[in-house]
Amino acid sequence: MNLTALTALSPLDGRYEKRLAALRPIASEFGYMHRRVQVEITWFLALSEAGFAEFPPLSADDRAFLLGLVSGFSEADAQAIKDHEKVTNHDVKAVEYWIKDKLAGRPALEKASEFVHFACTSEDINNTSHALQLQAAREQAVLPGLRQVLQRLRALALAHAQVPMLSRTHGQTASPTTVGKELANVAVRLERAIAAIEAVPMRAKMNGAVGNYNAHLAAWPDFDWEAFSRRVVESPAPQGLGLHFQPYSIQIEPHDYMAELFDAVARANTILVDLSRDIWGYISLGYFKQKLKAGEIGSSTMPHKVNPIDFENAEGNLGLSNALLRHLSEKLPISRWQRDLTDSTVLRNLGVALGYATLAYHALTVGLDKLELNEPAIAADLDAAWEVLAEPIQTVMRRYGQQGAYEALKEVTRGKAVTAQALHELIDRLSIPEQAKQQLRALTPANYTGKAAELARRAAQD
Repeated sequence: MNLTALTALSPLDGRYEKRLAALRPIASEFGYMHRRVQVEITWFLALSEAGFAEFPPLSADDRAFLLGLVSGFSEADAQAIKDHEKVTNHDVKAVEYWIKDKLAGRPALEKASEFVHFACTSEDINNTSHALQLQAAREQAVLPGLRQVLQRLRALALAHAQVPMLSRTHGQTASPTTVGKELANVAVRLERAIAAIEAVPMRAKMNGAVGNYNAHLAAWPDFDWEAFSRRVVESPAPQGLGLHFQPYSIQIEPHDYMAELFDAVARANTILVDLSRDIWGYISLGYFKQKLKAGEIGSSTMPHKVNPIDFENAEGNLGLSNALLRHLSEKLPISRWQRDLTDSTVLRNLGVALGYATLAYHALTVGLDKLELNEPAIAADLDAAWEVLAEPIQTVMRRYGQQGAYEALKEVTRGKAVTAQALHELIDRLSIPEQAKQQLRALTPANYTGKAAELARRAAQD
């Protein structure tokens, strides 16, 4: 059976293939190979400029040729590396051999070919490649997806900042808020989560088989290999890799930054699970309608249905993403002694974990764009919940020292259908100033929203 979108084992490469186009060139095996080639070429070029008599500086033409191997890396190149791997059964060595093949016919490069992968262990290439992959995935897929959701939330929060809405704590009627304020709450949380994702440094090491520059110093004992390695890791491309230098490691970079990144993404995902469930509930209550799409069917037997499928899709895929992200963050910082291979196969799933998240962000963006506020339904819900005004009445009673304020309102309202008339009759009997009574009579569930509108606008515009 041929591998197609229909036969793919993962829905990320099947059903949802088109939605993950931005992530595929980065987090696929092709993307991994591409970054390995980038690292090998960057190291090779840096060695040519290190001042070693045995490896004089390359000509501008040869340098341009080498950089072209990176910028022009193609699927055919990746396949050629895979063909080498069939013989070597070692993926990094296959990259080395492919680069050496490319040097053939260029005398200066052929002469220097043994400086390809010089003094490197495979993990020097792999850890830097993973860091480059994660850096690109963060900038080109994860953060853009989250920022789109944040943008929609801010716009909705601002548009509906003043629309009163009945709150529900423990699923029961509670003090009113506004639609905008509830969406602003999520926007603020998501903004902080995005900042945490942005702040994680992508770390990499280039220090040999067990992190001590053993082979490097055997070749050139008096050369400052640590400073050289730092320059390669930290200098901007193409002179370097544009990453953060990890000075202390075993054979592998410890992956602590990866755990930090995955935990940060998982935290953002959890916030969005919360949002997805709340919006699902508000659609169920009729607070939101969803824009119809011509030809779309909600049920095979119930023609009336317009299901909240985007929020359900998002919730499911956020859960899958978090399950993988949490395993990655718990497993990757653990390695037996100086190295074991349990991380190698796990790290091949970086794109899967981030793919499910990216898919969810797209679904949420689509879902938020389809929402239409049903103000009559929200207003009717508020008008049927006069019991929520028990809170301000008993609070004002407390202000004026009337004893048993909470208990008196509890007796009148708890578990009972409360009307405006019943509350006004209670207010009339209170031993409080007449001005205070007038202020209480003026309250309705729809105008008892405190600073909700102000807070919503402020949060949406920050």
